[in-house]
Amino acid sequence: MVKTQVPVQEGLFTWPSDDPRLIGRLEKSTGRIYFPAIHNYVSDEDSEEVLLSKRGTLWTFTIQGFLPKNPPYKGPETLETFKPYGVGYVELPGEIIVETRLTEGDPDKLKIGMEMEMVIVPFAEDEDGNEIVTFAFKPVEDAA
Repeated sequence: MVKTQVPVQEGLFTWPSDDPRLIGRLEKSTGRIYFPAIHNYVSDEDSEEVLLSKRGTLWTFTIQGFLPKNPPYKGPETLETFKPYGVGYVELPGEIIVETRLTEGDPDKLKIGMEMEMVIVPFAEDEDGNEIVTFAFKPVEDAA
């Protein structure tokens, strides 16, 4: 049985899509881009939706080495199943710096300045058996 994939949050990224992109909001009067676009940082009259670049540069990172508190974190892990994962900021050229989960959890495989690519990854399963997916950034050397 193929599970239906649903986004962790509507309006965060294009889904379903063969070329998923993060959805930003461009403030026309200033040229400033906001992400996520689901927050009303700017008025609808002075802004428009924009699809952000898929590739960027790892600006900084850390490793989440312990299970985050729930709430606010809503991941499926338990103390027994938790595996450390990377969290970082990826600079999308000429657009914005995005806070993101990284697909790599080994700090020896991450380097500030390395090229990263946005991918969609499994996050959890909902009560209906759907696979909840989210975005993350992956080192380009590993990108398929």
